[in-house]
Amino acid sequence: MEDSSCGHSLKEQCVGHPGKEMDHSLHPGKEIDSMETQTTDMGLQQETCDVNFPQPDNASTSRVQERGKMGRHVVENTGEKPYMCGECGYRSVQKSDLSRHMRTHTGEKPYKCDQCDYSAAQKSTLDQHVRKHSGENPYMCGECGYRAGKKSHLFRHMRTHTGEKPYKCDQCDYSAAQKCDLDKHIAKHSGEKPYMCGECGYRTVERSTLSRHMRIHSGEKPYKCDQCDYSATEKSSLVKHIRKHTGEKPYMCGECGFRTAMKCNLSVHIRSHTGEKPYKCDQCEYSAAHKSTLDQHLEKHTGQKPFMCGECGYRAAQWQHLYRHMRTHTGEKPYKCEQCDYSAAQKGHLDRHLMKHTGEKPFMCDECGYRTARKSTLIRHMRSHSGEKPHKCDQCDFSAAQKHHLINHQTRHSSE
Repeated sequence: MEDSSCGHSLKEQCVGHPGKEMDHSLHPGKEIDSMETQTTDMGLQQETCDVNFPQPDNASTSRVQERGKMGRHVVENTGEKPYMCGECGYRSVQKSDLSRHMRTHTGEKPYKCDQCDYSAAQKSTLDQHVRKHSGENPYMCGECGYRAGKKSHLFRHMRTHTGEKPYKCDQCDYSAAQKCDLDKHIAKHSGEKPYMCGECGYRTVERSTLSRHMRIHSGEKPYKCDQCDYSATEKSSLVKHIRKHTGEKPYMCGECGFRTAMKCNLSVHIRSHTGEKPYKCDQCEYSAAHKSTLDQHLEKHTGQKPFMCGECGYRAAQWQHLYRHMRTHTGEKPYKCEQCDYSAAQKGHLDRHLMKHTGEKPFMCDECGYRTARKSTLIRHMRSHSGEKPHKCDQCDFSAAQKHHLINHQTRHSSE
C-alpha cells in the first residue's frame, strides 16, 4: 500500500503546480514524457508560474559572455560597423571605439597623470607618458642598444635591422613594417578619410593625425623635455630633441656603420649606397634622392621666387632659404659646437665641422672605397667613375663634371 501511494503521488501531482492533480489514466504512458518536458522547459515555466528554479551557474554566465564575444567576432569578419559618430560620420565595430573617438570632438581627457598636470584621451597614451617619469625602458635591441618602454616598440624597431615587412596590401604589391603604415596606404585606394576637424574641415585617415592637427588650433604642446624648457606638439619631435641631450644615435647603416639619431636620415643615407632617386620631376627627366633637392630643381622651371629680403632685395623660392639668408645681415649663428668655440649660421655647416672632431666619414664610394665627410663631395667623386658631366655651358658644347670648372670656362666667353 505504501509503495502504491507513493507512486500515485508522483503521477498525480504536477511538479510545476504543486497540489494540482492530473488524471494520467486518460494519457497512458505519458508520465515520463511529462516529466522530461517539465525539465526541458524549466526556463519557460519559471516565467509563467511561481516556482523558484535555480539561477544559471558561473558556467552558464560564461557561455553568455562567450556568445557576446562571438557576436563581436562575427561583426569584425562581416565588416559591419553599427556604431556611428554624429559629428563626422566615423563608424566602428565596437561601442568602446566610438566612445574613444568622440573625445577627438569633445576634447575630453579623462586619464590624469598623478605626478604632473598631463592628461590623455586614452589610457595607453597615459601609460607611455608615465614612463617618462620613471625613465623605464626595459626592452633593449641586441643589434644597436636601442631601448624601448614597450615590447611592441622593440619588435617594430627590430624591423629596421631585418627589413621585415609583414603587413601586405591585398590590392597591390605594397608591404609595410608597421600596421599603421599599411592602413595609411590602404586609405589611398579607398580615398576614405573618416576623421574631420570641426574648426577648419580638415579630414584625415587616422585619428592620431587629427589629434595632432587640433593642436594647431589649440596651441597645445603636451610633450615636455625634463632637461630644459623645450616642449613639442608631437611626441616624435620630443624624442628627436632628447637625443641632443643624450647623444643617442640608434639608427645604423649596415653598409658603412654610419649612425644617426633619426630614422629618416638613415633612409636618405642608404640611397648613397643604392643610388635610388625616388623623387621625379614631372616636367623633365630629372630625379633626386632628396625631396628638398627636387624642390630646388623645380624652381628652375617656374623661376618663381616669392620671398624677398627687405635689406638687400635678395629673393628666394622657399621661406627657409630667406630665413637662412637673413643671418648674413644679422650675423646670427645659432648652431654651436659643444667641443670648441665654433658656431655656424646653418646646421649643415655645424654638422660638417663636428666631423673634424670625430674624424667620421660616413659617405663611401662603392667603386673604389673612397670615403668623405660630405655627401656632395661623394656625388662629385662618383662622376669620376660614371663620366657624367651635368654642368652645361649655354654658349657652346662644353660640359663639366664640377660646377666650378664650368664657371672657369664661362669667364673665357665673357673676356672675349
